[in-house]
Amino acid sequence: MRWLYLAVIVLFAAATIIFAAQNFETVTISFFRMNLSLPLAVQTIVVYLLGAATGGSVFALLRRSYTGSQRSVE
Repeated sequence: MRWLYLAVIVLFAAATIIFAAQNFETVTISFFRMNLSLPLAVQTIVVYLLGAATGGSVFALLRRSYTGSQRSVE
């Protein structure tokens, strides 16, 4: 099962890199009156990395909470 998860991660990362490589147009993002103009490729990679970092943290937190709740029930 570990190889399946690894294959999915590799395929998704490859699709993200291919998408980023094909989209170098400058795009403007507005957030709380701040404007940021960067190539779409850079924004895609940054969002992917932030999602990977926060998603892994949330998953680890949920797993720890679930394991802790199972121990208190026994």
